[in-house]
Order: sequence, then structure tokens, then C-alpha cells
Amino acid sequence: MSQQSLKDSQSDAGFFGLVRTALAGGDRDYTKLPIKRAVALLAIPMVLEMSMESAFALADIFFVSRLGADAIAVVGLTEAVITLVYAIAVGLGTATTALVARRIGRGEKADAASFAGQGLWVGLAVSLIIAAIGIAMGPRILLLMGASAEVAAMGSGYTQILLGGSLTVVYLFLVGAIFRGAGDAAIAMRALWIANGCNILLDPCLIFGLGPFPELGVTGAAVATTIGRGIGVAYGLWQLFGNRGRLQMTSAALRPRPDAIRRVLRVAGGGIMQHLIATSSWIVLMRLTAVFGSAAIAGLSIGIRLIDFTLLPAWGLGNAAATLVGQNLGADKPQRAEQAVWRVVRYNCWFLLVVATVFIVGAPWIVGWFASDPEVLRYGILALRLISAGYVFFAIGMVLMQAFNGAGDTWTPTAINFVCFWLLQIPLAWVLSAWTPLGPTGVFLAITVSESMVALLAWWRFRLGEWRDTVV
Repeated sequence: MSQQSLKDSQSDAGFFGLVRTALAGGDRDYTKLPIKRAVALLAIPMVLEMSMESAFALADIFFVSRLGADAIAVVGLTEAVITLVYAIAVGLGTATTALVARRIGRGEKADAASFAGQGLWVGLAVSLIIAAIGIAMGPRILLLMGASAEVAAMGSGYTQILLGGSLTVVYLFLVGAIFRGAGDAAIAMRALWIANGCNILLDPCLIFGLGPFPELGVTGAAVATTIGRGIGVAYGLWQLFGNRGRLQMTSAALRPRPDAIRRVLRVAGGGIMQHLIATSSWIVLMRLTAVFGSAAIAGLSIGIRLIDFTLLPAWGLGNAAATLVGQNLGADKPQRAEQAVWRVVRYNCWFLLVVATVFIVGAPWIVGWFASDPEVLRYGILALRLISAGYVFFAIGMVLMQAFNGAGDTWTPTAINFVCFWLLQIPLAWVLSAWTPLGPTGVFLAITVSESMVALLAWWRFRLGEWRDTVV
């Protein structure tokens, strides 16, 4: 028994002991641990990591909502655009996790570090391009999204700052992905907790001008977010280059390797495309909703933030599945990889089934914490109830799509997203909202229907087993 395994066995007494062990981190071989324990040790910090991200999303909209429906609309419309940045960041992170995890599973730690280094170079280049476009185009983006002149004037600074600080978004995802691929989920969790903890503390100070801070209104939320993420990135890089995890980052690992960069881009291409398809669809949905005014946008924005509050932790479970698939395929254990995925699917279904029940029953009370305007409240309740009604399908699809990504098969989720979001969700949302009396409710229904189809197609493709033969 290794020294790390001995420490784990001594501290794993009961549930709380298991949690302490998971949060402490350490160098463990997830290809040899019992599957149930491997899932728990990876999932606990990943779920807590995403829980903090979802808590920040709620805190952010809670403070901004005090400024009125127009301010909420600014956040909702900008977030729809920022999701394009998230798509790129998550796509790069997906590729990096798959490449690092596969080599960690093979025991090739130096090669894993090299791929992490190439991912950082690609992330830097992409971030600079996004920042330049965002700063130049910021004032026009909200108008293009359908905002009124008043909303655009209020939110242009918010949009410019968030897009201008895109490096913090990309690197927060990317550094976390490197650690997750290596199996150092606890370090990735701490980086995000630090980032979003700072966000939550700074939000009211910069929005309302508490103490010595200037009162910046909705722009203050963007400043707080960018500063908080920057602090989280600094911590993650300090951990990475201080060699405090399983990866040993050296100057050699940072040396540009054209062949490795091409491989990162090839795998990332599918990851970016699958998220671009999903997020561009989301932009269209927000644009369709904008036709019905700020109250409809605000209600959907609040509902989605509440949905994210539970889907992000569920995504943490999906990330655990991705790491286990990548490492076990690297160790030539495809059957063990598949067993881990189905176990995570089961956990995720139970979790989201409970949450869906709470949301459907308690929607008026929950949304009431974030809105008092009757129209905003009405749309928020409808969005929360209708979307969470499909939560079991969300749970299945989320884990299986991440399992494909963990195997490095990023193009299968891309194809599924194309069918479900562009060929199904957008046309259905347009027909139901514009050509029936449902209005914005049709958009909410289209989200539930399309996400359910994602789960069904992912289930079918995963059972075929072609993901086991992906080469990365």
C-alpha cells in the first residue's frame, strides 16, 4: 500500500472522513482505486467547485436585481454573449483535460505537463483576440442583442469590462481543467472558490459603493467579477508552477511544440464547436425573448441563474466522469471507464430529481427572493418550473456528454448539439413563441424538449461504444 493510500485509509472513517480526504487532495491512482471510492474522491471537490460557481451566479443576480429590470436585462443579454467566451474556454479545457488525463493514466507525467503548457499558450492567444474585439464592440453588442437604447447605455461598460477581461475567464477554466485531468480536483476547487469568494465580497461594494468603494452600478458587478477571477487564476498558476500537484511544470513543458499545439487544437475544435453551438443557440433564445420586453428577459435570466445553481454541481459530477474515462482509457481499462460513467449517471439522476421536485413546488417562493415585479416574477416561475421538469434527462445527458469529452471524442457531442439545438431547439422556440399564444413560455418549453433529446441521443451513441477507440 502506498503512503498516500495508507493516509487515505486512516482518514476515510465515515462520510465526513471521505469528504476530508477528497478535499485534502493528493497523488492517487484513480485507475486502481475501487470505482465507488474513485468517483467520490473526484466528485466531491468537483461538485463543491461548481457549487461555488453557481452560488456566485445567484449572488451576482441578487445584487444586480436591486437595480431594477433593466439592470437584470443587461446581465442577461451580456451573459448570452459571454457564453461564447465560455464556449471557447470550456472547449480548450475539455481538450486539455482529455490529453492530460490520458497521459496521466499511462504514467507519462512529463508529456501530460507539456500538453498543459501548450494549452496555456493557446488560451493566451485566444484571450487577447477576444479582449480586443470586446473592448472595441462593447457599446454595440447590447443593441445587436435587441436591448433598448437605455439598456445599452446602462450596460456598455459592463459588457466591455467582462469581454476585455476574457483572459481571466479562459485561464480559470483552463487551469482548472489541467488539474482535473491530472486528478488534482481539490486544487481546481480551491482556485474557483477563491475567485468566486472574492467576487461575492466585491459585488455589493462596487455596485452600491459601500465604504471607500465607488458606486459603479451594474458596471461594478463586471469589475468585481474580473478582479475575483484574476485572483483565482493567480492562485491556480502559483499552484501549477509551484509543482504542488501531480504535474511537474518545468520550462521544458512550456516550450512551444507545434505538433502538440495542433493536437490540442484538433481535440479542442470539437469541444469549442459543441459549446459554441449550444451557446449560440442560447443567444438566439435570448433574442427571441427580448421581443417581449425587459420583464421577460429578466424572468428568464433569474430562472436560468437558479437552474445553473443546481446544474453546475451536476456538471461537476460530469467532470468526474470525464477524468475517470480519460485516465482509465489511458491505462487500457475501457470496461472500468464505462462502469464509472454509469455510476455517475445514477448519482446525478437522484440529485437532480430531488432538486426538480423542490423547484416545481417552491418556485414562487424561490423566485420571489430575486424579483418583486409581478411580470418578472411570473416569467421567472414559469421558466424555473418548465425547465426543471426535464431534470432527469439533463442529468443523463450531462454525464454522457462529458464522458465522450473525457475520452477525447469531442465531435460526437458536437453532432448531438447541432441536431438538438440548431435543428430542434431554435426552430421550436421560434414557432412556439412567435406563432402561438405561448409567447416566452414557448422558449422555456423548447429548452426542456431539446435537452431531453440530447440525453436520448447521447445514451444511444454511448451504448455503441465507439468512444473507447478514440485516439488523442
